[in-house]
Amino acid sequence: MKVNVQSVNFNADQKLIDFIQNRLDKLEHFYDKIIYADVFLKVQKTSEKENKITEILLSIPGGDIMVKKRCKKFEECVDESVSALQRQLLKKKEKMSAHV
Repeated sequence: MKVNVQSVNFNADQKLIDFIQNRLDKLEHFYDKIIYADVFLKVQKTSEKENKITEILLSIPGGDIMVKKRCKKFEECVDESVSALQRQLLKKKEKMSAHV
């Protein structure tokens, strides 16, 4: 799966990009028809500790799935986003197998 990582207002280091790639690759175990993933990393300039925003857009046949999370660390956001995407992909897979 092709993963596009875009960081807004900062430069993401290679370690973070590799972490994201690794986590998203695991989604292919649940749903093997994923075309690509767009990951948007943003830092909001607020006084709150939870100022990191991660948006992941998964492109799959029949539509896209979008997840947006806000956390203290990007790694935490990615983990939460991937688990949310995993649930959505399993739900979509169940619907597809019910129609067949």
